Amino acid sequence: MLVSLTFLYVLCSSATLGIPGVLLVPMAEDLGWSVGDISAPIGVRFALFGLIAPFAGALLVRYGPRAVVAASAALLLVGLLMAMTITTRWQLWLSLGVLCGIAPGMTAVVLPATVATRWFTARRGLVLGLLGGGGAAGQLVFLPPVAWIAEAWGWRYALLPSAISVGILAALFWLLARDRPQEIGLAPYGETGPPAHPAALSSGNPFALSLSALAEGVRTPLFWLLAFTFAVCGLSSTGLMQAHFVPLCGDYGIATLTAAGLLGVIGAFNMAGTIASGWLSDRYDPRWLLMGYYGFRGVSLVWLPFSDFSIMELSLFSVLFGLDFIATVPPTVKLAVQALGREKAPIAFGWIFAAHQLGAGAMAYVAGESRDVLGTYLPAFFTAGLLCFVAALCFVAVRGRPRPITAAA
Repeated sequence: MLVSLTFLYVLCSSATLGIPGVLLVPMAEDLGWSVGDISAPIGVRFALFGLIAPFAGALLVRYGPRAVVAASAALLLVGLLMAMTITTRWQLWLSLGVLCGIAPGMTAVVLPATVATRWFTARRGLVLGLLGGGGAAGQLVFLPPVAWIAEAWGWRYALLPSAISVGILAALFWLLARDRPQEIGLAPYGETGPPAHPAALSSGNPFALSLSALAEGVRTPLFWLLAFTFAVCGLSSTGLMQAHFVPLCGDYGIATLTAAGLLGVIGAFNMAGTIASGWLSDRYDPRWLLMGYYGFRGVSLVWLPFSDFSIMELSLFSVLFGLDFIATVPPTVKLAVQALGREKAPIAFGWIFAAHQLGAGAMAYVAGESRDVLGTYLPAFFTAGLLCFVAALCFVAVRGRPRPITAAA
């Protein structure tokens, strides 16, 4: 039940991150601003979404998933309701930029990582794949109905379904979820007895816990490698595709509803690809999986500018890219757990995820400026594809199984 509740909440809350990508053009037309004007706060939103993650990971350790989900939902609802009344730029920056960046970042990838590592030892990779796929899918599968609502009633009403869904699921999570399996007399799945309660971690200052995990992480080259490659993941997926794919298609005469439908295809195949990635992560070396994922993504991004942007070729691209959209999460978390252990790994992964969203935020802004200044998104797609090839090559340098590091005495 907890996996189902986590999946649904992450799916609905993460959807708020992708919705503005569909609404960029109608918002610009309604408010009289340029795409670049709206892309800037969206870039900040992506960055905050990631920068809050390491502290959210510490909050999850300190206060538990139920309390953090409740706080995240409250902030998100305020941000969405404020966004529906935007008339000035500061309102745009505060609502869709700040609040809708921080709130989903409090759960996002760190909530699935916490649930998977606390509740599962066996099949942890599969659960990570399922929950990670829910987060990315939520950012994409909501987009076709959002585009339809925006076209029929206006972009402001398109934010309402997400707000309602988040409110309902947050209430269900508070009522039905539990923070640890020990609370209901269970051991983590795959273990024969309950592990010792990690009192030292769960009773500390959350900011100190976060910085402590960072201090341990930076002592190993693997942490830096995962942070860099995950930044490439962010700029090539969330920052580029999620924020700018619909306007890119519009530049080639593709209707908004059709482009949003293609993003929905990416979301559907992302679910399949990320669940499969989790299954593979339980069976194969995550280093080689990541090398393959980044290489495959680079090929698809470099190929897109050479396509004829027909519906057939865009559909093929959506399927291929969707299989790899966020498949990097399960093997990345697995490597973090191997290096840092069950309790601190979600916090350390929060720092790695911060790098992901910094990359996403930078690309969301740069791609928007490219369209405004150069009149095309294509240089951004070439750059993202080439960086994916660099990320793939990075894993050639990783030798052997990562060994857990120990804190200094």
